Amino acid sequence: MKLSVTTWNINSVRLRIDQVERALGEIGPDVLCLQETKCPDNCFPLKALQGFGYPHVVQVGQKGYNGVAILSRFPFEKVEPQNWCERQDARHISVTLGPEAGEAAGVEIHNFYVPAGGDVPDPDLNPKFKHKLQFLAEMRDWAGKRDRRPTIVVGDLNVAPLEHDVWSHKQLLDVVSHTPIETEALETLRQEGRFVDSARHLTPEPTKLYTWWSYRSPDWAAANKGRRLDHVWISDDLGSTLQSVDIHGHVRGWMRPSDHVPVTATLSL
Repeated sequence: MKLSVTTWNINSVRLRIDQVERALGEIGPDVLCLQETKCPDNCFPLKALQGFGYPHVVQVGQKGYNGVAILSRFPFEKVEPQNWCERQDARHISVTLGPEAGEAAGVEIHNFYVPAGGDVPDPDLNPKFKHKLQFLAEMRDWAGKRDRRPTIVVGDLNVAPLEHDVWSHKQLLDVVSHTPIETEALETLRQEGRFVDSARHLTPEPTKLYTWWSYRSPDWAAANKGRRLDHVWISDDLGSTLQSVDIHGHVRGWMRPSDHVPVTATLSL
């Protein structure tokens, strides 16, 4: 069977509920993982999302910022949100697919929204950057100790790790999301967790890959000053099952878009 998983920082699920419906209709993944839902639990549009053909929905949220959700065609055997850095700030939720998922039963899916880190890349001067580095360090500890079972890690990890994951490696070395301390932290946790960077596995450098284009650039498409902040990693035991990775860049051109676009990985299990 094929299992397709899409990750998307939606930047407000209520504001862009029509875009979620459109993307699900066009892309049709088995599982959709959303970040930055910006929605408290009691206002989450559960029935609307289930009405799009995804009856199994879990989420953790809060008012105005952060928030993660997972929509699935398949039931879950286990659901587990987790707090990081001793904060209850709705940045992670995981599920294990149930027996109804067939060959995908037992696969764990972890949905992360890593802190952006502010503008100053110095943890002594910028508490937001310090929080980001602490979050990545805790992810590294988790990755190194996790159970060795089929696992997919997705989300807005807010780091563009490689030279060709940004429009200008040289100009962005001192810009948060591409500083050496962040890129090294992300790559170390990925390697220690034995995860495959699915997009780069199929499309190695020097090909440029972007998933985010700033709202500050009105001519974002022409300038194409993007960064690859959104990722799908698979555990090494799933490496041979990876069939394709699609970055749906055209979604950035929709009316009132998120600044991120969906990324879909398809596995053949």
